[in-house]
Amino acid sequence: MFTVEDLALLERVADAVVKRGMTAPATVFLESLGPMNFLGSQALYFLAPIVEWALNAKEVEHAARLLERRDTISRLITMIDAKSAPQAPPGASAQ
Repeated sequence: MFTVEDLALLERVADAVVKRGMTAPATVFLESLGPMNFLGSQALYFLAPIVEWALNAKEVEHAARLLERRDTISRLITMIDAKSAPQAPPGASAQ
């Protein structure tokens, strides 16, 4: 299971992806990592200098450890999709 810290980090990553308009590329990238999640985590270590615009070094290491788990990728994709979905204005009802 995910700890509170794990979920908070995944939320921050999802927020950063959506805020920068990178939903589609990030989703494709994450889906392509599915079968090779360990290699993806190692790629994150390699790309750390680039990724540090959204996370500090400690968070990059934490994210890389999370990506070693197969269930992390599907959870992150779900979070990104949920945050990028159009939101209905308050008080609007489905017709």
